[in-house]
Parts: sequence; C-alpha cells; structure tokens
Amino acid sequence: MSRPLYRGVSGIRIPDNSIDSWDSQSKDKTEKEGSDPLQLKSPFRLLFADNTSHSKYGVTENGFSPDPFILGTPRSRHKLILLFMKFSIVLIVILALAGSFWWTISISTTSRGQIYHGYRRLQEKLVSDLVDIGEISYAPSKQKELDFCSQEFENYVPCFNVSDNLAQGYSDGSEFDRQCGRELRQDCLLLSPMTYKIPLRWPTGRDVIWVSNVKITAQEVLSSGSLTKRSVIYISSTGLHIFSHPFILKFSCFLFGYRMMMLDEEQISFRSASLMFDGVEDYSHQIAEMIGLRNESNFIQTGVRTILDIGCGYGSVGAHLFHSQLLTMCIANYESSGSQVQLTLERGLPAMVASFTTKQLPYPSLSYDMLHCARCGIDWDQKDGILLIEADRLLKPGGYFVWTSPLTNARNKDSQKRWKVIHDFTENLCWEMLSQQDETVVWKKTSKRKCYSSRKNGSPPPPLCSRGYDVESPYYRELQNCIGGTHSSRWISIEERATWPSRDHPKKNELAIHGLQPDEFAEDAESWKTAVRNYWSLLSPLIFSDHPKRPGDEDPPPPYNMLRNVLDMNAHFGGFNSALLQSGKSVWVMNVVPTSGLNYLPLIQDRGYVGVLHDWCEAFPTYPRTYDLVHAAGFLSIEAAQQHRCTMLDIFIEIDRLLRPEGWIIIRDTVPLIESARALTTRLKWDARVIEIESDSDQRLLICQKPFFKRQAN
Repeated sequence: MSRPLYRGVSGIRIPDNSIDSWDSQSKDKTEKEGSDPLQLKSPFRLLFADNTSHSKYGVTENGFSPDPFILGTPRSRHKLILLFMKFSIVLIVILALAGSFWWTISISTTSRGQIYHGYRRLQEKLVSDLVDIGEISYAPSKQKELDFCSQEFENYVPCFNVSDNLAQGYSDGSEFDRQCGRELRQDCLLLSPMTYKIPLRWPTGRDVIWVSNVKITAQEVLSSGSLTKRSVIYISSTGLHIFSHPFILKFSCFLFGYRMMMLDEEQISFRSASLMFDGVEDYSHQIAEMIGLRNESNFIQTGVRTILDIGCGYGSVGAHLFHSQLLTMCIANYESSGSQVQLTLERGLPAMVASFTTKQLPYPSLSYDMLHCARCGIDWDQKDGILLIEADRLLKPGGYFVWTSPLTNARNKDSQKRWKVIHDFTENLCWEMLSQQDETVVWKKTSKRKCYSSRKNGSPPPPLCSRGYDVESPYYRELQNCIGGTHSSRWISIEERATWPSRDHPKKNELAIHGLQPDEFAEDAESWKTAVRNYWSLLSPLIFSDHPKRPGDEDPPPPYNMLRNVLDMNAHFGGFNSALLQSGKSVWVMNVVPTSGLNYLPLIQDRGYVGVLHDWCEAFPTYPRTYDLVHAAGFLSIEAAQQHRCTMLDIFIEIDRLLRPEGWIIIRDTVPLIESARALTTRLKWDARVIEIESDSDQRLLICQKPFFKRQAN
C-alpha cells in the first residue's frame, strides 16, 4: 500500500512565551540604539509588530485612531497579506496557462504512442494496487470445477440463432445477422463429440480433415446413411450434393461448376488425382489473365495480398492462393450444419461467421486488396445497391472486385435487366470493368478521389459520406447509403503501396498516419521476436515432458507446424503475427483488436494481415474447437480497467469454447492479474503454469493447455 501524500502543513503553532521574549528583546535593542520604534529595520516587523498598546477597538492610548496606511497596524498587515495572496494566485494562473499551452503545442500525433504507454503503466499500477487491497477480486480461494454442457451444445455458436431471429420478426436476410445479448450465458464447458480426433498437421490438414470433427448430418452425406463406399460431394450455394456414378460426376462438374470433395468412412479429402476436378487452378489463372497478368503468382506484383472471399464454400480459393503468399479471409452466414466456415477453419484457413445483409462488417474501411464472390448467393442489385456500397468501403483504392454468377451471362430479359442495374451502379461507384469472360466479371476500384465529383450517369449516384459520419472502423453498424473511406488518410492505391513482404515493414510516413514513431514500432517488433523465441523454448519441456529421453539430453524444439490457427486477443500493432512468420512458423493469425482499447486494426490490415474488431464481453463469431493457440498480452489489464461488464470467468469460458482439445493458452500480464487468472484455470480443468519473465519485471506468463475431454458413450 502506498504511503499517503502530504500536500502541505495546515498550520504551525508558536508558543506565547517565545513571542513575548522575541518582543522584549526587540524593545531593549531599540532603546539601546535610541531609535524610533516605528523605524523597523527588519521587514518581518511590518507583520509582527507589537500591538499591545492598541485597544481592541482600534484606538491608541492617546485617543486617536491609528492611520490605516501605517505599516505595522493590524489592518495594514491584513491588506498586505491579501495583496500578496492575490499576486501569487495571478502568477500561478499565468504559469499554469503558459505550461498548458506549451504542453499542448508540443504534443503531436507522433507522440500519442508514448503517452499511451505511460497511461497504460499507470493503469496497470492502479489495477495492481486495487487487487492488493482487495477491491478487485476475480475468484475466491476455493471454487469447484465447471460442469460439462449437454450434448446439444457441442457445436454451440452464441449470438447466431436463426429460428429465434425469425420468431422475433427478423426476415429478408436479417435473420442471419449476429444478435448478441438475448441468450443466457452458458456457465459450462463444451465437450468434444465422441468420435472427435486431433486435426492433422499442416499442410496435410489443408487437404484432409476428419468427418467427425465437423457437423455434417448423415442425410447431408449420404441419403442411404452408409459411409462404407467412397462418394463425391459437391458444395454449392444450395447445399451439399452427393454423386457416385462417374458419368453423373463429370456431367455435374462441368454443368454446374460445383466444388468437389471426396468422402470415405473417416475422412473428407479436398484433393483428387484427376485434373478434371481441379478447376480452382484454372479459375485463378483465368482471373489473373482478366486483370492482365500471366498467372495468379503475379497477384503480389500488382499490390494484392489480402482477399475477402464472400461465401467461400470450403475455402478452395484461399487454399490454392496460399501457395502464392496471398492471405484469404473466408466469410459466410452461420449454418447449423455443413458450415462453410467450420469446414474452412478445420482445414487451417482463415474464416469467420459474418453476414453480408444489414450491418457493416467489423473491418476498417479500405481493408482488402480484392473481394471475391463466386456464386455466393448475394443479390447485389437488391436494397438499392447498399451491399455494393459496403463492398466498396472494404476495398482499398485500386483494389479488385471479382464476381462469378450466371446472372452476368444470362439470356432471359429479367436476368439481363438485373445485370444492367449492377453494371450501371458500379459505374456510379467509380469502378472500371476490366474484363468479362463467361460468368466471371472483374472490376477495379478507382484510386482517384476526383472521380466521384465527375460522375455523369443518368441515375442519381450514391453520395459521399460526410467527414463526421465516415467512421473508419465501424462495429456492426447499420449499412450506410453513402460511399465511405474517401476522407481517410489511408487512401493510398495498392499500386503505390509496398508489395508483400515489404508491406510488413511500414515506412515512416505510413507509421505517422497511425500516430507511431519508427523507433517505437521497431522496439515493438524486436520485443515480439524475443517473445516468440521464449514461447517456443518454454513450450518444449511442456510438450515433451512425457517423452523418455537420456539424462543430459535437451528437449527438441516444437515442430514448426505444431500450430496452425492462432487467435491473438489483443493484437496491438500485429507484432506477434509478424514475429511468428519471420521465425518460420506455419501459422495464420486472427488479429483481434478489442473495442475497449486503442484501435490499430487499420495498421494491421495495411501490413498485409487479417483481423477483426471485437468486444470480448460477447461471443467471438466462430464455431467451437477452431484454434490451436489463444494468445493474450496485456488483455486482462485492458478489461480490468472497464466497468466489469463481464467477468474474467465469462471470457475464459469463451476461450475454452474456441480452443481445440490439447490447444494452448498464453497470457502475459501483471502479477496480480496472472494470479487471479491462475485461480480460475482449476475451474476450467486447464493445466496451468506461471512463469517469471525477468527477475525485475512486474509481469508474468501463464501457459495453459486444454485437456482432451470428449463425450463418452452412454
């Protein structure tokens, strides 16, 4: 407990005898010197002159009132004191205003990071002190373990309940929207299905997954309910289709353009020995040629790094483009079974549940280099083009919009009319149609702001959002009928940006946009490189603790592909993501920026990574058992400083839902918060260890592993 601060002394009492002695000595001295007692040599005599000769009514012994301006009288001393106090107050105010003015003009956007770090240290100290005195208490000393949820919650995704939304009156696509807050919190742990298996490591797991790890009903797999024969499943926007006859298989592939996967008794395979079924490579090559490139490996040279794949099927496009160092984020509606997002995540590819219906997606404006929609089921001509406006907001200047749909090559008049509406609306968005081949169309967004002032289309073009209304990072806000991002200082064409991987190291002027100094950014990057090395060395003895080895032998380092899907709960600048890739780890990272902290998600997206804005008192938009590692550095301090909208236990139960069995949790925070977190791990049945970072550091590491519990047969 810190000692109280003493701002001053309220008063000093002087004994009466000392004053009398001081007065008598002064009188003797003046008599000896033969001087007038009013001719005081010491300035203190002006304030402490002897007034015993004056009456209490202010009349002297000779019967006259004293002159009010004579120094040494009580009234004159009082006036002098008041005058001195007024002068002091005026001087203090002038100095304070001058200091405040100097402090204000000395602060620029380049120093915000340093101020924030100082504030964070004070905030962490406050939380530490409150924990010490018992004002913050996250867990009692004795708590029983949480129970397991019933079987109906095995694939539970909070905030997405289509049947409830329909009952509440939501329709026209809004029933797929995320609706948080109505459901009750589940204070229980989700069990894995009885037949659940640990996913195969990357890159094998990209092409082969376990049937039991994803929710696909028997009716969706085979109408006969038998899994004894190898079958071929095609996924389209209308659902799953199963074929077994080679002629039907070939005919369906070319006629309907379905996406293919092979199914046997235990596994789903996304590869085939026959090139007839591998249309993704040809499709990607076709898009590259339509842009004017030789093949898809040249996307990087044009400034393309991040792609948003809307209605991605099972992630086939992202899986193929990963070889070309392109990072594709898959989004699709929530589906109770046969989910596109669940299948994609199980393959080790970026994905999250998101609906392109009535609300803006939780990404910053100007986030992606390319948007892709192949038979994604979205009617872009509906709702007065507001969905296309949202697509435009997400696209970087100079970015590409790729759309594959039978509507673009239709013969009937109704479809042709709809296609013309879309074609004309994209012109009003200042998109240039580069090429059209068969059912695929490629547009390029303008990189010049002046284009919006020179639009001359017959129909009224959508207006530009006003500066105050153009929110850079909306959080599930209602769709806006105005063009956003035009006021952003990040309006930079993808051709003018550095190509990957140079994009990962922003230049000084790019960092200045986000209020950062190069030294601050470089220091953060180096600290994360060190942290990743330490994490891997700390995980080695934990992973190989049960493995027999000879005395003196060191534990081998964990394999580079031990982890694939990583979630960073407080991504900050994205330094953890960058350090993992630079160390050769075969991972992708979902960089989450909490709504309760500073928003550096635009910087993360500009560096060539994917991420999302999220409120951690709400459920994360994904399926259970989808991440191998959850990382949280400084996250608990941010949440502890809030008004306790949710408890630490609520957040930890959500982490448990997201983690795969035998997955890891790494938490770095202050000692009191780490100790509080460790107390909760027993309730969650996690294996936990607290590790000291440095002897003089006020932070600790909490490394936990989720056990492999699965439901037992009755």
